[in-house]
Parts: sequence; C-alpha cells; structure tokens
Amino acid sequence: MVIEGVPRVFIYAVLAAATLLAALEVTVARGSASAPKADTTWTSPERDMDQAIGRDDVASAVTARNEAYRAAIASRRWEGFLAAGDAILRLGDMTQSRSTAEPEARRLYLSALFRAHGQQSLDGVLLATEAFSRLGDRDVVEQGLRMARDLAGSDPEAQARVRLVEDRSSRSAAAGGAGRQGL
Repeated sequence: MVIEGVPRVFIYAVLAAATLLAALEVTVARGSASAPKADTTWTSPERDMDQAIGRDDVASAVTARNEAYRAAIASRRWEGFLAAGDAILRLGDMTQSRSTAEPEARRLYLSALFRAHGQQSLDGVLLATEAFSRLGDRDVVEQGLRMARDLAGSDPEAQARVRLVEDRSSRSAAAGGAGRQGL
C-alpha cells in the first residue's frame, strides 16, 4: 500500500530503519546477562481497556491502553507488543479512527515480530506475521514467513504450522483481509 504523495523510496527507508532498530534491540537483548522472564503485566490493563470499551468509556480505555503499552515495553516480550498492537486497533475501532491506529499497531507488531524471532519463538513470529496479514502488509508477511521457515528448520510439525499461516495469509490477501485466527 502506497500513501498518496509519499514516495515509495521513503516508505522503504522508514521500513528499513525500523527493521534495523528492531534488530539492534534483539542484539542488545541477547547480550544481556539475564534472559527476560515471562511477564504478562500488560494483561490487566488490557482487560481494563476492553471493559472500558464495553462501557463506551473512551477516556478510561485510552488510559488503560497506555498502561498496557508501558507494561509491554517493560516486559521486553513479543507477547506484550503483539497484545498492545491488537489493543490499539480495538481502541481505533471504538473511536472510529482505525486508520490513525494502524501505523502505531504496525510499529508494535514489527517489534513483536523481531522480538519473537530474537527469542526463537515460532509461535510469536507466526502470530505477528498473521497480524501483518490482517493489516494487508504483504511485504512484512513475506519477511515473517521467511523468519518462521528459518525457525521451523527441518521439524515437519513446525513446517506444517508455517504452511498453515502462509495459506491463511494468501487467502486473506486474496479476500482483502480477514479476522484473527489462532494457530
């Protein structure tokens, strides 16, 4: 998708810079003495956000979403970034400003993708890849599928999971987008 009036080269340059930044984050995370522990501190504020959305309470939803975002960053885990990306899209849907929410969701999903790859999580890479598929971002979907194939290696079960996501992504692209589906 090319934004009208923005040269394609600029978009590629921004994507390349984001990719390099995410790769640097992964390198730094790998070099740290202690491995990041599983942390789901973003789930409580995300649940609060969903409850506020259910009540049509925009102010509380925004506050809870910001707390979930901060917790995701603090956790340094792909799961938090993926959850934060999903949350910003739900909030965008609530406020009828999804097009404004999508660029932020893309940044969060990109962080989730590279963190998952750095943490050797096939599940994380596949889920982040599916998130990009739902956004219609074929270039990043292809990159995510390459990462997933790399992580799957010669494991037939893992390879089958990658093919499943590849098939769903292809169908989603042909249909013009689809809802979230589990692995």
